[in-house]
Amino acid sequence: MANKRDLKKDINYVLGDIIEAVYVWEYNNTDKDTKKSEAIIDEAIETFDSLIAKVNDRAVEDKKAHFKAVNQELEDKGRALIEKINKLG
Repeated sequence: MANKRDLKKDINYVLGDIIEAVYVWEYNNTDKDTKKSEAIIDEAIETFDSLIAKVNDRAVEDKKAHFKAVNQELEDKGRALIEKINKLG
């Protein structure tokens, strides 16, 4: 992990792309209920807020390990959200 700025950009891009994918799904499936897709967007926003708060935490002793853990959490939660998008029917 290079630095805090790059990690924030990664969080923004990954979760932004996930939200965009949900909007594309909603646009292509106007006949389907959007409650599940809206829940995915809400979860992505909550994940964004949580991860940015963790990145901005100044009380961390080992920043390198902390940023690595945040990056891993981003990957895990991002994959979970993508799986939810794929399951939208």
